[in-house]
Amino acid sequence: MGDISVKVGSVNLKSPLILASGTCNFGRELAEFYDLSILGGISSKGLTIKPRAGNPGVRVAECDSGMLNSVGLQNPGVEYFIENDLDFMKNSGAAVIVNVAGHSYEDYIDMVKTLDPHKDKIDALEINLSCPNVKEGCMTIGSDPQAIKYITSELRKLTDLPLWIKLTPNVTDIKATALAAQAGGADAVVLINTLMGMRIDIRTRRPVLTNNTGGYSGPAVKPVAIRMVAECSQVLDIPIVGCGGIADYKDVLEFMIAGASAVEIGTACLVHPALPVDITADLEKYCSDNDLLLKDLTGTLQRW
Repeated sequence: MGDISVKVGSVNLKSPLILASGTCNFGRELAEFYDLSILGGISSKGLTIKPRAGNPGVRVAECDSGMLNSVGLQNPGVEYFIENDLDFMKNSGAAVIVNVAGHSYEDYIDMVKTLDPHKDKIDALEINLSCPNVKEGCMTIGSDPQAIKYITSELRKLTDLPLWIKLTPNVTDIKATALAAQAGGADAVVLINTLMGMRIDIRTRRPVLTNNTGGYSGPAVKPVAIRMVAECSQVLDIPIVGCGGIADYKDVLEFMIAGASAVEIGTACLVHPALPVDITADLEKYCSDNDLLLKDLTGTLQRW
């Protein structure tokens, strides 16, 4: 079968498929359905310094072409993760991508300081900059290029682990925020996180989600994600990991042609947990049938 191995900077992946943060916990549940070693990587649940119970009330809502979620970073805390889940991820055979979240610069710094001593078990840190910065009036860190450059450069001083900066699409110019991450020393950017959305219950006239709004993911966001990957691919010198609405192998190819070196799959796996098995087989067949290396597709977009 065809060669579907790829590289994201210094990180070698046997496949471009990474399970997206927040959709697979730490991979344990999906291990019941298939061998996780076929994957390129697993991105952990978004982790914080202290355990979080997440948001109360209704936290997930289906939409016609995707879903809304406002889980609120429910997680057991980084120390629990290191003690109970990191070894499982390392032994899965897939690359270990640890998703780091926080609500202040200090949160991110403390997280990286805590994780760095365990870098022999970690392939990359995915820094989720879509969280509201409580100390800065709850403005999303990832919407401010200066803030992105600052926190990325501060984290760069603390570790030699690859830093993948996951950026919010809820900005005017995604190129500006991606370039800020690169200027701060990022090894890659991850595009995109969820779009902000809302659904309303017409009987109660209240939002379906108790938190009022949530992150919108699924097939409908793919054109937005593809456009942002293609835009950033033109200006960046570092790799891009694409995500947003991937549901089959053709979606993977589309992201890679746009400029992604690898991809993350999330919402579709909630519907079809073993989807990566099918996509892997289809990608291998595609590469074999077309006599090409999958990695050679990255950034081959032909513009009009």
